[in-house]
Amino acid sequence: MSHLAPTPALDTGQDRTMILNMGPQHPSTHGVLRVILEIDGENVVRIMPDIGYLHTGIEKTCEAKFYQQVVPLTDRIDYLCPLTNNLCYALAVEKLLGLEIPPRAQWLRVLLNELTRINSHLVWLGTHALDIGAMTVFLYCFREREDILRLFEMISGQRMMTSYFRIGGLALAPPLGFFERVREFAKRFPARVDEYENLLTSNPIWGMRTKGVGTITAEDAIALGASGPTLRGSGVDFDLRRDMPYSAYENFKFKVPLGKNGDVYTRYLCRVQELRESNAIVQQCLDGMPEGPIKADAPKVVLPDREKMKTQMEALIYHFKIITEGFAVPAGEVYQAIESPRGEMGYYVVSDGTAKPYRVHMRAACLANLQALPKMCEGRLLADVVAAIGSIDIVLGEIDR
Repeated sequence: MSHLAPTPALDTGQDRTMILNMGPQHPSTHGVLRVILEIDGENVVRIMPDIGYLHTGIEKTCEAKFYQQVVPLTDRIDYLCPLTNNLCYALAVEKLLGLEIPPRAQWLRVLLNELTRINSHLVWLGTHALDIGAMTVFLYCFREREDILRLFEMISGQRMMTSYFRIGGLALAPPLGFFERVREFAKRFPARVDEYENLLTSNPIWGMRTKGVGTITAEDAIALGASGPTLRGSGVDFDLRRDMPYSAYENFKFKVPLGKNGDVYTRYLCRVQELRESNAIVQQCLDGMPEGPIKADAPKVVLPDREKMKTQMEALIYHFKIITEGFAVPAGEVYQAIESPRGEMGYYVVSDGTAKPYRVHMRAACLANLQALPKMCEGRLLADVVAAIGSIDIVLGEIDR
């Protein structure tokens, strides 16, 4: 997609259409996104997303890092779900290594991934409502989001870019009082979701701005590669946590919210119900959390405990070698996909047998979902564009990379 050449107007025989730029600094586009619009009055004739303003070359950077050094880079693909990206990358490398992850580490990964999903959906709901003019919901959602960020800080030392998941397990054991704090949050959260719905779900203004707006059929959504709530809102029953379970998700019971209208309102309902389902998974994690280690038994891959380093020379040597030289990964390639808050996030990792990956590629859910925007907006009103963009919940860092 070119940043330089303007889109030519369609040849209608009359000079009725005009080209309008939305962005790349527009506050309602959820990131540095430029949308080139051809409009006929208030009607959208054609729309073209123009991406690349946040390109960082992060996939190429991974090739110059040891495998363990790539984890902090995955945090920065999507600032709303860094732990989800940590997990997807770690699972891919663990497949190549053939590591067996202890049950406690797997359950903790599920717990933190569902808290991450709630965190991401809260930011989506608050900003999406703000786009359409519902200001109060933004303040409510960020109230609960702050609680989750404090939980992340408690367990990892960081509010956002946690780098908490590591190849082979977790960075640290949960501190004392962590599970009690999570339980307190999970207990009060359903009532908070009720507050969001009381403000929006039956609100006639919200309904007028979202019902029948930004529609896409199941066939079009599948053809364009959409996933997550964008796909499920059109009635396609697909969720990787249930259909291709990973990291112990097969042990949890939850519903996959579905819609059938494929419009902005339906995608809103799907995500709100996902807030409730994720909270239920969190409670199941707390009730059934197994005991045991949080790291795989792989001394040449996983950093030894600090206490062992103080008393065992072998542990000190392994720590030094992993940090300074990395660890070799058997040659091969693997693709690992997981269900991120926005849909299918996949990591394709190729190893040439050295301590650095030969290739790392991210399959971004947002990039595929953004392709659905023209189907949602062309033939609609200009005022509906922002509602449609908000409903697919894009993060430009994940799209551009």
